[in-house]
Parts: sequence; C-alpha cells; structure tokens
Amino acid sequence: MTVNEYNEAVNLYSDRLFRFVLKSIRDTFAAEDIVQDSYEKLWKNVENVDGAKVKSYLFTTAYHTMIDRIRKEKRSAYSEELNLPEESHENNYSDLGEILKEAVNRLPEIQRMVLLLRDYEGYSYNEIGEIANLNESQVKVYIYRARVFLKNYIGKMEAVV
Repeated sequence: MTVNEYNEAVNLYSDRLFRFVLKSIRDTFAAEDIVQDSYEKLWKNVENVDGAKVKSYLFTTAYHTMIDRIRKEKRSAYSEELNLPEESHENNYSDLGEILKEAVNRLPEIQRMVLLLRDYEGYSYNEIGEIANLNESQVKVYIYRARVFLKNYIGKMEAVV
C-alpha cells in the first residue's frame, strides 16, 4: 500500500468507520480515539496491507480495538466496585426512533454490530463477514436473530400502540 492509497483510505472510510464505532459505543470521544487508533495501526502496517483490502482491514481493526476497549472498561468498573444508583426511566415513549434505539442497545454485541453494518451502513453479507471474522451464513443468522428480537421487543411495547 502506498502513501497515496493510505490518504485515499482516510478520505473514503474515516466517516463510515466513525459512524460504525459511534453506533456501537455511543461515545463520541471514544469513537474518535478508536478510529484514530485504527488508522495508526494501518500506518504502522502499511507495507503489509493490500490497498484493495484496506476497507476490510480498517473495519476489522476498529471492531477489535472497540471490543478491547469495552473489555478494559468493564474490568476497571469491576475493580472499582462502585455502588451506583440505577437509572430509572418511564417506558412511556412517544418516538418510535427512541424505542428502536433502546431495542438495538439491548441486542448482544455481535448481533448489534452485524445489524448496524447491514441496515445502517449498507455493507454486503460478505463484507460484514470479513469485518467480523464470520462466514456469510453466520452473518445472516445473527442479522435474522437481531431482527426477530427487534420485532418482538417493539411489538411488546404498549406505548407504540
């Protein structure tokens, strides 16, 4: 991969990479850091990455960096042993988008990731498989399960009716 291809990868994929990470972790600053780390890892490995596969490399790297960060935060939260009061909120929703956002947040991490890549970012099953290290059948199963969960969750919401 050349320097020009690297710069082109920044121009082409940085916004999509940021949106993907932001939808998963919902923290702007952390998403920016993860995207920056992904491009830093690409730069350090620029000689070994094929220019045609840079998109897959970036999304895979960002996904793994995000998972590592989430695991690290969970470990630090457990070690602090804080007794935080639970947030309470009413389940009276007036916005279907808000209900859908809450439902997506309740999905398991892998289902949320593949669903966001497919339905929000428009990636093909094959591309999602490359990013998440899954085969195409696994991707389809996770997306199906996520959609069934969303349908059941939204169907059970009394406020939507």
